[in-house]
Amino acid sequence: METISIPPGSINLRDDRKQQSWVVALAPFALGKYPVTRAQYAQLSGGAPEPGSTAQHPVVNVSWIDAVRYCNLLSLSQGLATSYAIAADGQAVTLLPEARGYRLPTEAQWEYACRAGTREPRYGELDDIAWYRGNAAGASQPVGLKAANAWGLHDMLGNVWEWCEDLYDPEVYGEYRVFRGGGWDDLERSCLVTNRRRSHPTFAIDDLGFRVARPA
Repeated sequence: METISIPPGSINLRDDRKQQSWVVALAPFALGKYPVTRAQYAQLSGGAPEPGSTAQHPVVNVSWIDAVRYCNLLSLSQGLATSYAIAADGQAVTLLPEARGYRLPTEAQWEYACRAGTREPRYGELDDIAWYRGNAAGASQPVGLKAANAWGLHDMLGNVWEWCEDLYDPEVYGEYRVFRGGGWDDLERSCLVTNRRRSHPTFAIDDLGFRVARPA
């Protein structure tokens, strides 16, 4: 699992629905250079990787719970303490904040890393950096084929949406979690660094995947 070291800093997040903004200070962390691929997911989850180039496509049809289970498996494979306590029913999940293993990025980490220092709506020209409805030919594409951002991260916009750690709005949406980034079937306006979507942690669909993070 190749990761990129992300420097410390801060990010101003906003929720257009609530007309609110807030600043989050961030310690250094590491983030996956690419979304987790089908081959990487299969290697630890026990499934068979799909043949040919599809093995390097981002894994999709994974729920938020599937993603945190994978983070724990990846931690164990590298001798690290797991970051999530998962109940026996497989549904209730508790983040262990002091753990040094892999986890999903917070949405503050995700947007900060996606921006890579830019204040623009995207970190480059869309066709250069992202697979979206205008160029993806109706399907996801292998990771890493589009240009990286200034910090060396690929596919932060387009290709697949990416689960984040955060609850979206627990008072209104309960357990719904955030995902970010836009996907292969989205129009240009969805592939922006600030776009936020949400769904139940058991939700899974063919344009939603994830990438991993861990403390520096």
